[in-house]
Amino acid sequence: MFIEQLLLSLFVFGSVEAGNLLVIPSDGSHWLGMKPVVEELGRRGNRVVVVIPESSLSMGPSKHTTTLTYPVPYTKAELQDSLEGNITSFLSSGISLDSDSAKFLVFFNQMVLLQSFIVRNAEGLLFNKDLMKKIQDYNFDAILTDPFEPVGVIAGEYLSIPAIYMQINLPCGVDTLASQCPTPASYVPQRNTHFTDQMSFLQRCINLIRTLLQPTACKVLHAHADEIASRVLQRKASMVEIMSHAALWFMRFDFAFEFPRPLMPNMVMIGGMATKKPKPLSQVSLHINISIITIFRAIPFCLS
Repeated sequence: MFIEQLLLSLFVFGSVEAGNLLVIPSDGSHWLGMKPVVEELGRRGNRVVVVIPESSLSMGPSKHTTTLTYPVPYTKAELQDSLEGNITSFLSSGISLDSDSAKFLVFFNQMVLLQSFIVRNAEGLLFNKDLMKKIQDYNFDAILTDPFEPVGVIAGEYLSIPAIYMQINLPCGVDTLASQCPTPASYVPQRNTHFTDQMSFLQRCINLIRTLLQPTACKVLHAHADEIASRVLQRKASMVEIMSHAALWFMRFDFAFEFPRPLMPNMVMIGGMATKKPKPLSQVSLHINISIITIFRAIPFCLS
């Protein structure tokens, strides 16, 4: 369903025959969830150009697309060793990961470590004048990017093309701030709190404090990205301000696993962080499902 939504957006922004799409993904599981969509769009006749760094954990050429690479000042081995080494050192310290504070500390340490690679990755593309000129000459209709890394967000703003974000719960809630989506602190629990939508008075107070600290947390977390954006766009800019211009948000979550919360009209839930094409049900599973559906449909008649 979300592939049709994405195709529709491309038809609106560009040609009625096929879209001309720029894709700047994020590494790891973020790319694994986006890759099937990108390949399907290319298979359906859209011109899809994927721009990735020369060194990454999971990204590489994909089917039905054109791949452009750019040099970055780190190797795949350095990236992998840094991430694995950070987790190993934290676990070897003997700190239990049962508490929310410990989990948040691990998450924060990982984000700080990733920021150094994310910033160098952004600089590798955005200050590569030859490649940016080549990308600009494609005259793309839209950009599909994962805003977990700022490089695609800034590139889309620089190229002045509609931005389509495919993302899951960004750090510090920048998606909520940028989209101005209502998030009542007494109802929507913050990440890593394990609160529900029915919080006690103390939990509501904690959640309110976390909510009020979100803008400051985003400002600190994206300080380097804001600086890069200002240099590239030659004006004072921030990630929150740039992301507020998004044309569409494809949200990688589903209310089956998330607490219900408000969404903006340009937000579409697509479910799953690493979505794969589902395999057809076996005949046994199919018969079981049909039997269960038949039973539930018969219940109202049995009770009447």
